[in-house]
Amino acid sequence: MRRSEDRILTTHTGSLPRPPELTGLHVRRARGESVDPGELDRLGQEALRWIVNKQAEAEVDIANNGEQQREGFFLHIRHRMSGFGGSWQRRTRADALKYPVFRRIMEEQLAARQAVSNMGPPKALGPVRYLGRSAVEAEIADFRAALADTGARFVETFITAPSPGIIAGAMKNEYYPGEAEYLRDLGSALREEYEAIVGAGFLLQLDCPDLALERHLSYQDRPLADFLGFVERVVATINDTLVNIPRAAVRLHVCWGNYEGPHDCDVPLADILPILYQAKVGAFFLPFANPRHAHEYKLFEKMPLADDQILVAGVVDSLTNFVEHPEAVADRLERIAEAVGDPHRVIAGTDCGFDTSAGMGRVAEDVVWAKLKAMAEGARLASARLGLG
Repeated sequence: MRRSEDRILTTHTGSLPRPPELTGLHVRRARGESVDPGELDRLGQEALRWIVNKQAEAEVDIANNGEQQREGFFLHIRHRMSGFGGSWQRRTRADALKYPVFRRIMEEQLAARQAVSNMGPPKALGPVRYLGRSAVEAEIADFRAALADTGARFVETFITAPSPGIIAGAMKNEYYPGEAEYLRDLGSALREEYEAIVGAGFLLQLDCPDLALERHLSYQDRPLADFLGFVERVVATINDTLVNIPRAAVRLHVCWGNYEGPHDCDVPLADILPILYQAKVGAFFLPFANPRHAHEYKLFEKMPLADDQILVAGVVDSLTNFVEHPEAVADRLERIAEAVGDPHRVIAGTDCGFDTSAGMGRVAEDVVWAKLKAMAEGARLASARLGLG
């Protein structure tokens, strides 16, 4: 994993806007409607090449495939593992329950969208087993081909994969006797996915919103200690799953849910960071642009990273159509670098994805690229002020 040696590098959390036609097919398939696999593949391939070029134009240093060929950041695993079927409705988030007017507005907005929802996922109805590497290997091959076809050049490239905890939290267990057995089999299945990505030469980003989000979702009416126990169990499962992967090849993304809401029921980062530090990864990717968690970068002064770890800091909000001024981005990066104690160990990123499931993005596609370009400009400013390059 590259550090910001000559300048502060830029990246994002993985999901990028999908073209409307592709989104439509993802939505139809998620609803159980019949879609033409050939057409889905064709549109996915076109979107992949487009997204690679757009990242290069926006001066992204560490890029990915934009998750174009997936319907969501974790929902795609239903096609790669056995045991999932049916659907259920996840609980309403605690902050939405706290503000009924906000909840009504949110539900009205969601009802008007053509999108794949993360809140009505499938359930575990049988033993979870990986169905072979053909799907992930095809995704890897397509990304490689798009990089070659476009001629785009990046400092590094990554591919995302979900945490066993987000699957356990979102895909209700109706088969296993308990959480331990469910997490065990999820970890065994995901090991195939993780090792295929790293074995192909890509960085692995683990998407772990569960390690923060589930506090005000699944665990909203339970003691904090119960939630922290869940975080510990998931981190232990992740470590078991990564047993054959060097920590320097893995970055772990944690967030409190990629939705615009009050977020005043979020668990503080200070409560979970000691457990996150148990993860055998080379980088932590955390959001610091949004108004609820912008101050928490200060924790790294008192709770420093390990010497071989990097902080990928969210300095651009993925939920608003404001285009951050490069000076604001630079200011955030300078403050975060001071807290970490070494600007070489800071990378600029977005708070979360721009389209975490197809059609759910809140930022207009053209604004996304302007925000990423502003991030690159801000990173250049901060690099000069911090004495890099």
